[in-house]
Amino acid sequence: MKLEVVILAAGQGTRMRSHLPKVLHRLAGKALVQHVIDSARQLDASAIHTVIGHGAEQVQSRLQQLPTRWVLQEQQLGTGHAVAQAMPAVADDSVVLVLYGDVPLVKTETLQKLLAAVSAERMALLTVELADPTGYGRILRDAEGRVTAIVEHKDASEAQRAIREINTGILAAPAHLLKQWLPQLSANNAQGEYYLTDIIGLAVEQSIAIAAQQPQSAWEVQGVNNRLQLSELERQYQRTQAETLMTNGVTLADPARIDVRGSLTTGRDVFIDVNCVFEGEVTLGDNVKIGPNCVIRNATIADDAEIDSHSVIEDAKVGSAAHVGPFARLRPGTELAARSRIGNFVETKKAIIGEGSKVNHLTYIGDCSIGRHVNVGAGTITCNYDGANKFKTEIGDGAFIGSNSSLVAPVSIGKNATVGAGSTVTANVGDEQLAVARGKQRNIDGWERPQKKS
Repeated sequence: MKLEVVILAAGQGTRMRSHLPKVLHRLAGKALVQHVIDSARQLDASAIHTVIGHGAEQVQSRLQQLPTRWVLQEQQLGTGHAVAQAMPAVADDSVVLVLYGDVPLVKTETLQKLLAAVSAERMALLTVELADPTGYGRILRDAEGRVTAIVEHKDASEAQRAIREINTGILAAPAHLLKQWLPQLSANNAQGEYYLTDIIGLAVEQSIAIAAQQPQSAWEVQGVNNRLQLSELERQYQRTQAETLMTNGVTLADPARIDVRGSLTTGRDVFIDVNCVFEGEVTLGDNVKIGPNCVIRNATIADDAEIDSHSVIEDAKVGSAAHVGPFARLRPGTELAARSRIGNFVETKKAIIGEGSKVNHLTYIGDCSIGRHVNVGAGTITCNYDGANKFKTEIGDGAFIGSNSSLVAPVSIGKNATVGAGSTVTANVGDEQLAVARGKQRNIDGWERPQKKS
């Protein structure tokens, strides 16, 4: 049987106290509901149906790139009503997995175990035992331990409220059975809503077996209703990421002070200091060292490279044994070759820095190609923008750019050429040439400095 996933993401989330729909709040740099859609994709679902309601246009516009069919629930009349909105597009011979847009961390393995328990005449329910089950629907079982019903907390008796096994809301069932059961749901309850959980009673009436499965950890099925719960799940997610990194051979100065907001791939003997943030797709080679307080986004850092503290690297490539920082910024399009160096307070953009070249201090290099073993002095800038267009600067192998120079693009500096300190270079400099482009110094005798009026 093929799999189709229905994700319920229509709630308002009033306890978030936000103008933003709850499912758009971010965990590890990604919207809550995107985590759920990504999990569904890992299950090779033939179709993903995401039911939206409150802030539907905002949700759809922000996540329009995701591979899901958006389903509008115009009135929020409960979970059973929400699932019913998606069912007309679901094939009768499918298994339907129901997930929730505010339950972002359920593991793929847990869902696979749940789905393995489903057959044409059997559904599966994900439950969990909590020390304090207040507020959750309780699982009712008969003397043989078979699931017979789910009763919501507000509708439960005192004896039922003492039950610790609760409903997570996540379930899987054959589509043809769901299509029979959903029209039979009633809103005769304390909330006046159509509960999806009421299909359990209908299944029992028809002698449909109900397999109950549990996750390895309770946090997998924890939902987000307020910002406190969101922060708790963020820390749990980051703890899990840190444990995985250390298992793979990474040394973390403090596992509690790292944030991974995407995919971080690491080689052997990597060291990461405190308060580093990794976003998007980041790859670190063997023996890479990352100093404290760095932000690295969509970057590849090769073996033996070192990134000093407070550096920001985005959409860039750092070559083997290269050195960056401290307080450096590599902007998109930067590529550092092996053993090159970018020092403190240096900013690069669309810059190709050749092997062994150095840009050590207080410098901006943009739209520039630098050859091998070039030295760029402090305070140098490439003037690459005229207010409307960008132009390129090319610097040949072995060139030496003196401090406080301005290279006005388009311009090229030849191999082994030298630019004198303080020069404004507007014309090409040939190989081996010295360029000095600065006003002649004048020393004026007897000059009186202006004085403030008393």
